[in-house]
Formats: sequence, C-alpha cells, structure tokens
Amino acid sequence: MAEQQISVAVLGGGSFGTALASIAADNGAKVRQWMRDERLVAQINHEHRNGRYLPDYEINAAVEASTDIGAVLSGAELVLVAIPSSAFRSVVQAAKPYISAEQILVSTTKGIEQDSFMLMSDVLHQETGFAHIGVIAGPNLASEIADKQLTATVIASADPLTRTRVQQALGCRYFRVYASNDRHGVELGGALKNIYAIAAGMAAALGMGENTRSMLMTRALAEMSRFAVAHGANPMTFLGLAGVGDLIVTCSSNLSRNYRVGYAMGEGRSLDQAVEALGQVAEGVNTVRLVCAKAAQMGVYMPMAEGLYHVLFDGVPAQDMARMLMMGEQSSDVEFVLPREAVHQAHRETGDWHEGSQQ
Repeated sequence: MAEQQISVAVLGGGSFGTALASIAADNGAKVRQWMRDERLVAQINHEHRNGRYLPDYEINAAVEASTDIGAVLSGAELVLVAIPSSAFRSVVQAAKPYISAEQILVSTTKGIEQDSFMLMSDVLHQETGFAHIGVIAGPNLASEIADKQLTATVIASADPLTRTRVQQALGCRYFRVYASNDRHGVELGGALKNIYAIAAGMAAALGMGENTRSMLMTRALAEMSRFAVAHGANPMTFLGLAGVGDLIVTCSSNLSRNYRVGYAMGEGRSLDQAVEALGQVAEGVNTVRLVCAKAAQMGVYMPMAEGLYHVLFDGVPAQDMARMLMMGEQSSDVEFVLPREAVHQAHRETGDWHEGSQQ
C-alpha cells in the first residue's frame, strides 16, 4: 500500500493508462482518468470496465473517468500521461492551463515524436518547463497487470521527489516500481524495443527457431544500447527492466501489439493489413522510420532496424530479414567491452581476413 494518500490524474483511456489508474486506486489514491470517448467514460464509471482495451478485467470502482480534462487535473499531485506519441503534445497543450509547477508529470508512452524526434518526457519539459518530470517503462503488458500478475517497472527521473511519489503511488504486492536517474536511457529503451518486437513477430511466423530468437534479441540489445549511448544514455541502463526486460517480453509474447503486427506480416499480410487487424496503435511502426533516419544522420550502425525498414516500407519479403541479419558484419559482441573499431583494426591487420564475410 502507498505510504500516504496521493491524488492521481491519468490522461488517456488506453490499456496501460487504465491499468495504472486501477493500481493507484488499489493503493488508496484518489484517481481520476481523462479520455475523449463519452461512452467509455460512462462504462468505466458504471460498469468499472474498459470495454475497448481491457474488456475482461474489473477496474477499481474508485477510479472516476471524465471527458473534462480540467476537472481531472484539479488537485492532482501526480499526473500520468498515457497518450500515443502522435497525439501526446496536443493533449499536453490542452492540459497546460490546468497544471502547475508543483505537480509531477510522468510519461508512460513508449514512442518518439515524429516531427521533432523528441522523447515524450522532453515534450513534457518543453511544453511546461516544470522540474518534476519522469518516465515509466519496463516489461509491462497491460492485460497481465490488470490481471494482477507479478510485474515490475522503472520510474526514471533526475528528480528524487518524482521517483519517490511514483513508487508510493504505484508500488504494491503485484506491481514493483524500481528507480533510475537515466531518464533518456529508460525512455529510449521503451521506444526502441518496439522495433525489434516487430522483427521477432515476423521470425516467429516464419517458423524460425530458438537460436534465431536468441540471436535476434541480443543483437537488438546491441543496437538499442549503441543508439541510446549516441544520445547520451548510460549503457548499463539496458541491463535493467527498461532494456533487456522490456525487450524479452515484447519479443516473446503475442500480447505485444508490435509483435502481433510483425507476426501478421510474417504470415504474408501487408503492413496496412497488419495494423488494421490489430485495431490499436503499434508505436514500433513509426519508430522504425524515425530511428532509421536518425541513425543514418548520426552514423549509428543499426543493420536490423534498417532491414526491418525495408520490409515494412519497401516491400522486401519478410523472409529476407533474417538473411540481411546474417550478412551483417561479424564485429564485436558487446562493444562496450570490446570496441567495434578494435575488431575492425584486427581484421585489417590480419592478412587472411576475407572482406566478403563482413557483408
């Protein structure tokens, strides 16, 4: 249980926001949840269910839903922003007249803004200038959380008050909240793993084995950490829940939206057909496009992400993705232990190295 009663506002009516709202209410917090859909508001208030995103789970009856964003935010000490990246900034702008610098603002969105390549916590900071800003990420499948299965997450913030309040509001017997001060590392981990969940879904649909799945996940972790470190993150963050933890669950479970998109494409559906069948936002599709463009701009080596881009947007068959991976350079395993350049230098100095094996 929470150490003290906290007033919590949740912006967003999706599965994860709803699960967090119910957890906070379980812990004794006063919880209000904002969403645009009046029918969903009525269903949550009267039936205590979110029929669109979590139809099989009962929400704590103390959660009050509303379409009035001002009423939801009034008096809230902690504000959880659970809005897809495409609408994140517009909702924060709508909330600005009703929030103050004393409130704690925490993003739960695992995505990147398309036009600016900004992370959601950076959008919060840019729009508000507030000091109490954080991000939640980790292996958090919403349906399992709603079912009260044992789960852990990370609250990342440079602000100790933000970390502590989130741990108090959400930590309970089935949902553990661990702290980090690497906000950008945790947030990038949450966003980047969506790319590789799509690839893992494709691999599963194509009947690839456990060796392939293991290779895919570990090389994905190398790419994720390489990209994040280029943006100032700590590589050690990727050994935790927001890195390898989130990567494992999204690359292994058909509860993952991004995994399901990849699986559908591996079965032969087009990207549009896969997304339409999902019926929800799969953040990884947009993240692939954004990350590949940024990696090319910064000179970050990301062969798996690039291969997936060609499958998603250039019509390359899904079965060619694995072949692309196997044709990548045989370089360093963990480059923060053995730098890639050291391996390349050894190759150049070894006369019997064949250039073709790096292609």
